[in-house]
Amino acid sequence: MIQDIKVFDEEKICPHCSHKLSCCEAPPFHIGDGLGWGSDVLFICLNDACPLFLNGWDRIEEQYGHHASYRYMELPGSKEGNLMMVANRDAFKACVIDKEVLLGQNERYQQEKLAVEALKTCVEEGNREPVMLLLLDEAADLIARDQALSCFVRLNDLQGIDALRNHRFRDPAFEHRVNLAIAQVLKVNFQKECPHCFELIKAQAKKCMHCKETL
Repeated sequence: MIQDIKVFDEEKICPHCSHKLSCCEAPPFHIGDGLGWGSDVLFICLNDACPLFLNGWDRIEEQYGHHASYRYMELPGSKEGNLMMVANRDAFKACVIDKEVLLGQNERYQQEKLAVEALKTCVEEGNREPVMLLLLDEAADLIARDQALSCFVRLNDLQGIDALRNHRFRDPAFEHRVNLAIAQVLKVNFQKECPHCFELIKAQAKKCMHCKETL
């Protein structure tokens, strides 16, 4: 998660071709010395017609005997230029960051943080909103989702069952824990799900009041 969204306010231009630099995810390690870049993102010129990139192939071949070239690069908050060695013309093109997508991810993350904080008092307040938000958010932290599941059982609220049943969980193990939690809440409330229409009915019912099927 990129911490400082303001990085997207920077507009950097390649001095070699006057092309706008693209904001890309930084690789985990600095190729030269194995250290980090000190930034989540790098601004890189991805213009294939850039003279630096075009001439870099021959230069590196002559000096090092490798098939590679250079891309111009700058770090956020810095005007100091650097050369990034690349093995092919597609390097970093798949790492370009979409600002709108990132802003959406950041908004989701902030909602998750607020929901986790709200779990501390949700049972006492009878508030199932943060619980359901975390349970239905596949990107949320698994520990936080397990905490929400515990709160779901303690809230003893039948209203959230339908949403959970209609959600497609990616993690089979977590889905199994959700099913056990639902079964626990149903048992405490002397309820069960009709095997035909899945509506909630009394545990001792012999006929569904919704679909009229015999149980």
